[in-house]
Amino acid sequence: MIPSYFFAHGAPSIVLEDNDYTKLLKEFKDHAPRPKAIVVFSAHWEEAVQSVGAAAEYETIYDFGGFQDELYQMTYPARSNREVVEQIQSLFDQQGIMNVTDERRGLDHGVWAVLKLLYPEADIPVIALSVDRDLPNEQQYQIGKALAKLREQDVLIIGSGGTVHNLRKLNWRSEAIDSWAEQFDSWVQDKLESWDTEALFKYRERAPRAAEAVPTSEHFIPLLLAMGAGDANRSAKLLHRSYQYGNLSLSCWQFN
Repeated sequence: MIPSYFFAHGAPSIVLEDNDYTKLLKEFKDHAPRPKAIVVFSAHWEEAVQSVGAAAEYETIYDFGGFQDELYQMTYPARSNREVVEQIQSLFDQQGIMNVTDERRGLDHGVWAVLKLLYPEADIPVIALSVDRDLPNEQQYQIGKALAKLREQDVLIIGSGGTVHNLRKLNWRSEAIDSWAEQFDSWVQDKLESWDTEALFKYRERAPRAAEAVPTSEHFIPLLLAMGAGDANRSAKLLHRSYQYGNLSLSCWQFN
């Protein structure tokens, strides 16, 4: 059974960077079994109804500004897969999760920036999935759990977001790591490794510096979705953690 993963996508420029985190992503395919398809919950696709990407060929969305010109020339021409889309919809239907397909939306950088490093050839079917910040955290977890059976069919489930994501707090000119970001991430690590879902669902009330680390929840939600997909064995492993611009977390979690 393929594990599910949470990958922080960081700033769009991560695709051009050479560091320990990008090295991990670039070497991922050398150590992991090749998936039949890749399902990605993206923090940059928000919908009130769970949406399932079903484009025959995805366009590349440049949902950012002010970065290197080279980024706007990059493409990730992946395709969806009708069979997997139908499986996803069936699994959602079985759990009473309302869902719709979207055959027009392309891949935002929450999807393609990560996949460009993981599988640069874009030769594996990709199904992008939306998130909804208004749902209770317990329900986020259940949405991920609903798709857990896909792992038995060699489908890779990814949550793409960021545990600490506060653009107003970024230190563009300093590499010093802010202690408040580390405090929050350390708390999250402890709760993930002990699979303390009760605490994680109430992170806003219980975690130190949560208001600074997670001013809005759309980037944190993919962590709960990926975790939910790993509910059967409840084993979480931190593969990497570092930071961009002082506090923008670059973390990778594996859920077996």
